[in-house]
Amino acid sequence: MDEPALIRDAQRGDLEAFNRLVLAYQDALYNTALRILNDADLAADATQEAFLSAFRGLNGYRGGSFRAWLLRTVTNACYDELRRRKRRPTTPLEPVNEDDDNLESPRWLADPNLSPEAQLEQAELEHAIQHCMDGLPTDFRAVVVLADIQGLDYAEVATALRKPIGTIKSRLARARLRLRECLQAFRELLPAAFRLEKERGI
Repeated sequence: MDEPALIRDAQRGDLEAFNRLVLAYQDALYNTALRILNDADLAADATQEAFLSAFRGLNGYRGGSFRAWLLRTVTNACYDELRRRKRRPTTPLEPVNEDDDNLESPRWLADPNLSPEAQLEQAELEHAIQHCMDGLPTDFRAVVVLADIQGLDYAEVATALRKPIGTIKSRLARARLRLRECLQAFRELLPAAFRLEKERGI
């Protein structure tokens, strides 16, 4: 993909070029929104809103990491949704069964290629991590998602969130510490958690 050429064409109003950029980055934006909001429908809405906002503001892109620029749009969309949720009653964000009971083991997170035991372990670990992520302040959560899940470097995260690199490093260090402390409550999952921490650099 010739990203700079597609961006130039999209800035001139070429919808096909912009659609190719959407296809290239939609998973990254959706996964970011899902981690921040912990709700599939809201994440899909935030992703759609982010791409609409990106298309409207594409002429404002002045170079640098286009991925970071796009992730800023979806992060802003998530912030807007979180502010809206504070102003109105909310419903449980975890998947429910036909009786509207929260599912203790979110099978929808499991990788079908894993063994049943590994799927269960992964699902429980994902549940624990998301629980701990939800406990973070929104600014901390966004930094963790962008750096440790999306793999952006400090400069790209700083660009995405429009914060100094020093602030990003400080928030990330504090967020990782809070996550580590929170995961201590899930002692039976610690071996898997520590493996994941090692992979993500937490």
